[in-house]
Amino acid sequence: MTVRILLASRNAKKLNELRRILGPTLPDLEVVGLDDVAPYPEVPETGATFVENALLKAREGFRHTGLPTVADDSGLTVAALNGMPGIFSARWAGRHGDDEANLRLVLGQVADVPDERLGAAFACAVAYVGADGEIVTEGLMPGRLIREPRGANGFGYDPIFVPDGHDATSAELDSAAKDAISHRGQALRALAEQLAACVAG
Repeated sequence: MTVRILLASRNAKKLNELRRILGPTLPDLEVVGLDDVAPYPEVPETGATFVENALLKAREGFRHTGLPTVADDSGLTVAALNGMPGIFSARWAGRHGDDEANLRLVLGQVADVPDERLGAAFACAVAYVGADGEIVTEGLMPGRLIREPRGANGFGYDPIFVPDGHDATSAELDSAAKDAISHRGQALRALAEQLAACVAG
């Protein structure tokens, strides 16, 4: 029997990512996005952490649709910026989702920072909320920033982030390579394992 699960996002790339990662473990799962359900007022991301924001969005999705809901909150943390932009990553330049402006602002803020101090990491929290309870998983992908964007297979800060152990940016890696190491990939695989255990149980 097919089970529908809502990803509380309109981001097509995130939807595809969730389908790629959950599919092998949970083949009977149909993942739908916010554009596939009746509209509801989306809650502001008022949490102080990635976990709090992910839970806010997942709880709201489940409350409004009755569907088991997955939501994530993720962002870039830059050591030289005291962990910022962090939970403000998507709206760092002032307008939500302006990837180019956000990226350029971060590059401007670290322009005088020596290369050896450009350590950064992508962090992600994924929350699941359903009638069977709540699950939270997290992932972290450490790496460093570069000065100029490279690559087109990604979004957000991917073109200026080089994961540890790689020479390519996140935006230069193919989807399979990125899923294997990414912060969201880690968190989603951990979630898939827990959901599979729930289904099996």
